[in-house]
Amino acid sequence: MSKADEIGGLSNDVLLLFVPLPKRPEWIERISKRFKGLQVRWVCAIKDDKSMVTAKDVPAEVLDGVTLLSTYRPPPVELIPHVRFVQLNSAGVDSWIGHPTYEDPAVTICTSNGIHAPQIAEWVIGAWLFHQRQFLHFTENMKKGYWPPSPFATQVQDSPGMRMGILGYGAIGRQCARLGSALGMEIYAYTRSERATPESRKDDSYCVPRTGDPEGLLPAKWFHGTSAGAVNAFLAQDLDFLVLSLPLTPETRGILSHPQFEILGSRKDGKKPFIANVARGGHIDQEALIEALETGTICGAALDVTNPEPLPAEHPLWRAPNLLLTPHISWVSSFLPDRLLDVLECNLERLGTGKPLINVVDRKLNY
Repeated sequence: MSKADEIGGLSNDVLLLFVPLPKRPEWIERISKRFKGLQVRWVCAIKDDKSMVTAKDVPAEVLDGVTLLSTYRPPPVELIPHVRFVQLNSAGVDSWIGHPTYEDPAVTICTSNGIHAPQIAEWVIGAWLFHQRQFLHFTENMKKGYWPPSPFATQVQDSPGMRMGILGYGAIGRQCARLGSALGMEIYAYTRSERATPESRKDDSYCVPRTGDPEGLLPAKWFHGTSAGAVNAFLAQDLDFLVLSLPLTPETRGILSHPQFEILGSRKDGKKPFIANVARGGHIDQEALIEALETGTICGAALDVTNPEPLPAEHPLWRAPNLLLTPHISWVSSFLPDRLLDVLECNLERLGTGKPLINVVDRKLNY
């Protein structure tokens, strides 16, 4: 590494990675050399038995003097009194809202928005194809050794010409749009704020190369607003496939309930939509969802998130018809650790050189 590559702006800082990843000595060595004077500490947040390490388990000498923190859940504020920058491992901040560090305007908080988009979008499209191609039906046939007499005995629809509505057009929503568009779907997007200009439609978050919709060109129509009426107007657009990929905030909690399911299921052509939620369980009134599934108001749903988590074995969601339920694993990918470290290094470089950071949280909007 040449002198030109060295960055000295973090020489008085101590970085702690409290992450669910085994320590990477080669990464620590490279970062320590690149950012002259920066102290780097690493604590794996998962024990050998797969249980979680809490911040209170971390030795005091490791926490002492930490100013830069990469983590998921918020440690007790008394353990991180000197922190000035937090790089979250998650795309959402709902677990931090109300924490004193989060409320401190002197602390910059950034998410890892973008590092989860490819794998979560694959889960969304996989769930859609699983439903559309009726793979569960054929899996059951396979267990019985049953070969149906005619392919026309099963009704299957393909995707071209269908309409995908994406509620929350961030990094995850944009990659869902990219894959949905590749299948021939028309894309409708919904965001909190208006995106009337080409510049406003661009994505300023971390983006994995060759993914997403960086320029915001894929949606055929763009909706916006904060009221139930604005959301309902979007849901009334004859959507075949609705994807929830928005942050959980007081405004968005319970954004889908009985009235919204009625709107989704009231198409004049009689078609019923499919819903996928990869955001948070709190976005959907689960009793209303179960009713919508049982009455055929919607044709099916896929949830990677529920309320609560873990979902109790006796919960009625497990028995709802036409529902695919997975235990909050859509974000899992063997490529995630490299992306997590990449977005952290990007922000360390910007922090050390005085450039604007990426994925900075707006704490008025909570995303």
